[in-house]
Amino acid sequence: MSGMDMLSQAEQRELQGRMEKKQMKDFMNMYSNLVQRCFNDCVTDFTSKSLLGKEEGCVMRCVDKFLKSSERLGERFQEQNAAMAQQGGMGVGR
Repeated sequence: MSGMDMLSQAEQRELQGRMEKKQMKDFMNMYSNLVQRCFNDCVTDFTSKSLLGKEEGCVMRCVDKFLKSSERLGERFQEQNAAMAQQGGMGVGR
């Protein structure tokens, strides 16, 4: 019996709602950090309300690099979890 099966329907819904809120909060934090980092690294000219070509290119490369590194990190995390699951969870702290 899994942990979720031990909970009542109301408790499962509450837990699901909390997990969804946490995921949204984590996503918004990641997005905010991405915007702040790429803005600080790329935007240098404040004489116009639109981005210069070089600034726009920099922002696009910054976002692309961030997303690719996040995807790669997620893949490594999944691989580590799968390896630990195959070892019966004994891989940590050896």
